[in-house]
Amino acid sequence: MHLIQFTDDKGARAVAATEGGTTSTVVGVTSVYALAAEAAERGLSLREIVIEKGLGATVDKAKLAAEGRLLSPVDHPDAAHLYVTGTGLTHLGSASTRDAMHKSNQQQAEAPLTDSMKMFRMGLEGGKPAPGQVGVQPEWFYKGNGNIVAAPGRPIPSPAFAKDAGEEPEIAGIYYIGKDGTPFRLGFALGNEFSDHVTERVNYLFLAHSKLRWCSYGPELRVGELPRNVAGMSRILRDGKVIWEKPFLSGEDNMSHTIANLEHHHFKYDLFRQPGDIHVHMFGTATLSFADGIKTEPGDVFEIEESQFGLPLRNAVAWDAERAVVIRQL
Repeated sequence: MHLIQFTDDKGARAVAATEGGTTSTVVGVTSVYALAAEAAERGLSLREIVIEKGLGATVDKAKLAAEGRLLSPVDHPDAAHLYVTGTGLTHLGSASTRDAMHKSNQQQAEAPLTDSMKMFRMGLEGGKPAPGQVGVQPEWFYKGNGNIVAAPGRPIPSPAFAKDAGEEPEIAGIYYIGKDGTPFRLGFALGNEFSDHVTERVNYLFLAHSKLRWCSYGPELRVGELPRNVAGMSRILRDGKVIWEKPFLSGEDNMSHTIANLEHHHFKYDLFRQPGDIHVHMFGTATLSFADGIKTEPGDVFEIEESQFGLPLRNAVAWDAERAVVIRQL
């Protein structure tokens, strides 16, 4: 089952479910958040509560996308209570791009391995622990809250001070925190973990700065487990023509960490188990157009697709106008 959120013909919020090739509205439901909260409290799965609510009129989700009426598949009524975080160097092959980005900033004689490569090797050796054991912790970063999420089909803005506006095609895990602090996984979605790779390349300690950017995920929430093999395509279109495209891989068959290990090292912090919060956690990638020398321009369109996740995720690139920030003394 896949879930989407959208605005109906009257401009009101609605939720629809896709199963067996048919997409139908979920009767009386206006948010996946409300569905998740009720399911968690009553001990039901998302699919069970959708079936209980009942399915109504069918909708054409491709048409909704074309009309710009799709919303992020999960959001929070208070954007400050939606966390966007991520982890990197988690995929087989992901170290080569990062290593090349940072190696020029270190003396080979003094540091034969970059910190990126060391972290990647740690994951290879200890990222898939035996059941009941805790594996090595991954790289982790904070990206923002619900205020930096662009809905599918909407432009992803880049700040005027950014040096680069580059895509990162990833899988995002989406979670609801129950009343007792239990994280409930709702499912997975395609994600564009938009980043500033030029800033990151200046110095690895700028990674935190480079990640404080907008992002997008969706359009569909795939309920249930993540397929072991995810094989999609990431591309960039300029004036309607493809200027770059490359396959991207995810799923545990293509990763150096298990999903369970990545989840453990995020939710082990009490801060991330506050009742009612939503977490969107990006799991990393090994595919970047930046690594192939692509520099995006305003109006370029990112397109990330994988058939197991339904509709492709599309967002254009936008640049914010420069503006001064004035700090005042109270």
